[in-house]
Amino acid sequence: MAAEAGERVAVVGAGLAGCLLAVLLGRRGIAVTVYERRPDPRVAGAERGRSINLAISARGLAALEQVGLRDQSLKQALPMHGRMVHPLAGAPNFQPYSADGERAINSISRAELNRSLLDTAEGTPGVTLRFSQRVTGVDVEAGAVLLEGAAPEPAGIVLAGDGAYSAVRRSLRLDEDADFLEHGYKELTVPPRDGGFALDPDALHIWPRGTSMMIALPNLDRSFTCTLFWPKADFAALDTPEEVTAYFERHYPDVAGLMPDLAGDYERNPVGSLVTVRCWPWTRYGKGALVALLGDAAHAIVPFFGQGANCAFEDCIEIDRCLTETGGDWARALSLYQERRKANTDAIAEMALDNFIEMRDRVSSPVYRAKQAAVHALERRLAGRYVSRYELVSFSTVPYARIPARIRRQNRVLAAAAAGTAAALGLGLRALLRRR
Repeated sequence: MAAEAGERVAVVGAGLAGCLLAVLLGRRGIAVTVYERRPDPRVAGAERGRSINLAISARGLAALEQVGLRDQSLKQALPMHGRMVHPLAGAPNFQPYSADGERAINSISRAELNRSLLDTAEGTPGVTLRFSQRVTGVDVEAGAVLLEGAAPEPAGIVLAGDGAYSAVRRSLRLDEDADFLEHGYKELTVPPRDGGFALDPDALHIWPRGTSMMIALPNLDRSFTCTLFWPKADFAALDTPEEVTAYFERHYPDVAGLMPDLAGDYERNPVGSLVTVRCWPWTRYGKGALVALLGDAAHAIVPFFGQGANCAFEDCIEIDRCLTETGGDWARALSLYQERRKANTDAIAEMALDNFIEMRDRVSSPVYRAKQAAVHALERRLAGRYVSRYELVSFSTVPYARIPARIRRQNRVLAAAAAGTAAALGLGLRALLRRR
């Protein structure tokens, strides 16, 4: 089935990935209808308390470059050159992300980036946005998108970016696994202080507390969006404003006084869930339609490496690339897309889970800090030959699946070099002793 201007293509979900993909397809001359269950967020506003600020890095920026939004997005973002770790006792310490201290991930409002992508999609010829249209599934035999409260609408190609709880995925009855963390998340706000930032805006702030943590990312209005990552039972344990305030004064003493509406935020904002979705295949072919999943619908990951949006954007770029390589043959392109992306998304899912343990526990350890200093020293000394996992994930577009093997190879080479050096020193010492 070739990608032609007359083909009915439906994109389900007008979030970040859905909008980017619609723009890429529209620029190929393909007519695209985007279905979104929410009202237009540019009019109705974003959902409160469920944003988790984005950390856009090299992969996301490379994708945004493809649709002319890289520079505009960076103007809406604040660079964070490292982590500011706030121990329970003692002064905060800054841990740079890169060996040279120059590279940064970028804090950007999910709602702001979504608005920019919606505007770009709306301005792309051939792209139609349909809001308040809840898709409940796909009939692959009839070639139709199923809508709540409305007649099915024909579509030969359906590309579903409708999130971790994807209605399209459920309707296809694919082999899937949803692994929920015992932790949930809740957002709070640190407002500006005396017209400026209350915390250092050049850092992603972390309050590691062993089994839980809080993070804070800066916003352009000089506020910070804070996110608690706690076991869900802990959220329910604080019943009154007085309990909330007292708890924060004990466990987050250096920031509790910077949140004048702490108790109100805590009561109003919902507790969200954290889930890793593994699914296969990502495609379903029927007599009437071809369907493919992308982004969280195919491979939701936890947010602890800041790669959810970056990874979803890579899906969109890969679909576009596969269409080019196959001459617009949708069946071949979507098959190639899932084969290329599956291993990569599995790899980043595991790295994101591991990074949760690192952020909530390891970063406060003096041993961890010494190890990171040694890693950065190696990166400076062996530039291009030794690269940390963080740099490969956040500051390169090396496929995620290749990163664990590269790290293992680097470590083996270092271990062999260290053993060789030790052996040479031992031989030299024995020779010296014999001469004496």
